[in-house]
Amino acid sequence: MKKMATVLIVLTLSTGFLGVAYAQFAKPEDAIQYRQSVMFLIGQHFSRMFAMVKGQIPYDKMAFEQNAALVDTLATLPWEAFMVPGTDKGKTGLKSSAFKEKEKFMQDANKMEAETARLAETAQTGNFDAIKNQIGETAKSCKSCHDDFRK
Repeated sequence: MKKMATVLIVLTLSTGFLGVAYAQFAKPEDAIQYRQSVMFLIGQHFSRMFAMVKGQIPYDKMAFEQNAALVDTLATLPWEAFMVPGTDKGKTGLKSSAFKEKEKFMQDANKMEAETARLAETAQTGNFDAIKNQIGETAKSCKSCHDDFRK
């Protein structure tokens, strides 16, 4: 529990440095690695929640809440790293259309952030049916962006 609290504090503080992070990417590869790392973590925590929703592991309200809170925080981090010029080349799944359709890309990003926030709020209620519905809506927001902007 103490370890989870420390991770949450670090992630929350990291959110405040988003603008600074953009300027700190010395190379496009750094931005790619940063956003891939964030997306990897989102995927790990999402997998844990999906396993509970699908009944693969027992539902644990506290664990679900913690994972949802982490995903909510992580969902705010990668977007500046997506818009670094040249990050659609090399070892990345980002389509160059993200730069051409930046407004749509950012709308999708904002939708994902909003859905993860709703998931974190819904997780606190413990209403399993509402949680199942919201995790589905959150996953749809992820899929929408992947369908449009991921190779």
